[in-house]
Amino acid sequence: MKVQGKGIKYLILMLVAIPMLFTACKKEQSSATGWNFNDPKNGGFQKIPYLEQETGPGLVLIEGGRFTMGRVEQEVHYDWNNIPRTVTVSSFYMDETEVTNFMYLEYLYWLDRVYSADYPEVYKKALPDTLVWRSKLAYNEPYVEFYLRHPAYRDYPVVGVNWLQANDYCAWRTDRVNEIILIREGLFEHYPNQINEDNFNTDAYIVGQYESGKRVDGIPDLNPNKEYRNVTMEDGILLPEYRLPTEAEWEYAAYGLIGNTIDELIPDRKLYPWNGHAIRNSNDKYIGQILANFKRGRGDNMGVAGKLNDNADITAPVYSYWPNDYGLYNMAGNVSEWVMDVYRPLTGEDADDFRPFRGNVYKTKALDEDGAIMEKDSLGHIIRRDVDPLKDNLQDRRNYKQADNINYMDGHWESNIYYGDMTENPKLGEEDPLKSMYEFGKSSLINDKARVYKGASWKDRAYWAVPGTRRYLTEDQSTPYIGFRCAMTRVGSPIGMGY
Repeated sequence: MKVQGKGIKYLILMLVAIPMLFTACKKEQSSATGWNFNDPKNGGFQKIPYLEQETGPGLVLIEGGRFTMGRVEQEVHYDWNNIPRTVTVSSFYMDETEVTNFMYLEYLYWLDRVYSADYPEVYKKALPDTLVWRSKLAYNEPYVEFYLRHPAYRDYPVVGVNWLQANDYCAWRTDRVNEIILIREGLFEHYPNQINEDNFNTDAYIVGQYESGKRVDGIPDLNPNKEYRNVTMEDGILLPEYRLPTEAEWEYAAYGLIGNTIDELIPDRKLYPWNGHAIRNSNDKYIGQILANFKRGRGDNMGVAGKLNDNADITAPVYSYWPNDYGLYNMAGNVSEWVMDVYRPLTGEDADDFRPFRGNVYKTKALDEDGAIMEKDSLGHIIRRDVDPLKDNLQDRRNYKQADNINYMDGHWESNIYYGDMTENPKLGEEDPLKSMYEFGKSSLINDKARVYKGASWKDRAYWAVPGTRRYLTEDQSTPYIGFRCAMTRVGSPIGMGY
């Protein structure tokens, strides 16, 4: 065999290393007990080699840190719902762009192929509302017919999707990504005949309720009483779930302050996702070009023919304009975006200063009468229920006492302005405290289904391009100017590779 160049060095290293492997075959031991890992004689407790969380398709790592969340622009609406406050956001992953029409059509195609024979309502439930384009005094019918499905718009952000639909998409994407990972690792075959409940679901696979399409029985199990087992979360192969970002995560990612730091200082706080206080590029090469897709003024959606200021009358392709310092596109325009949070005016005051979020409803897997995890439902999903104060012994917990914590400190009786009147009027306590506080449908549209959306859209003025601004809409409603992008939790080191 003829080996040239660096190959000779590598061959010598291999010849030296192989004998060393045979002489150094002592198993790694537990520093707590001294027992060997990965030894069937000791019961087979495994320590899987692990280096780093894999970056899921479409995602970029957002290195976390502290920042001042909240108002940086003048409070033109006088809502006083966005008090500036220093918070810390953990590292996480976020989509480089908004979810596009073509990405969403892939989702619709899969739902149609898997469910439409017996559960056509699943596909219909996921359809974007294309009628959001209609306006009584504008001719927008072409968008109703063409925007979602015509290939000319395939790289444009999907709109007409409500908050509930966006969450369903995130859950579906989680399963498809984990399925292709298991196929890549040689554990599954491509199995296009999935139908109804017989489709890959991450939770169902982990608890042993999905077996179709397996290429092999599993990975070798060092437990002396078993031969093979399914991949578990302890193996580090499967990814955490795709989800919507929290309001704090979205706002933090939009600013991209990683490009504005000197050591531990942020000398210049940004107004927009780019530097400076103007909406046009100051670089000599691109001077004067609009930096995002929004409405410049009354009746001006795109400028003058021959020199269109943003080259988009409505939305624009998701890779348009310049990305921010995290590499995220269109965090200041194109479409506004759903985030996870339930809206409350004073969340900035009430929420924790570490990973702030309002909207927690704690759930657990439903068990049958024998204490085993219940069989998956007719759509192939593991059944979950809200945690129960009695069944789950919440009375002994100190950090929470109930499943639904949306109204904590803003919407429960202790935070109600009428709380002191309950002693004189006991019937008052029978009313819904949130309804009596915010008078939903009378003086406000605030309830537990009001979800925050962030950023400017093609229909907004530059004011809303400031990441600190916030608005809300009921979770089952949609518009032609709200889209979304997915996020994913980062596990382990906040900066990657264990450093």
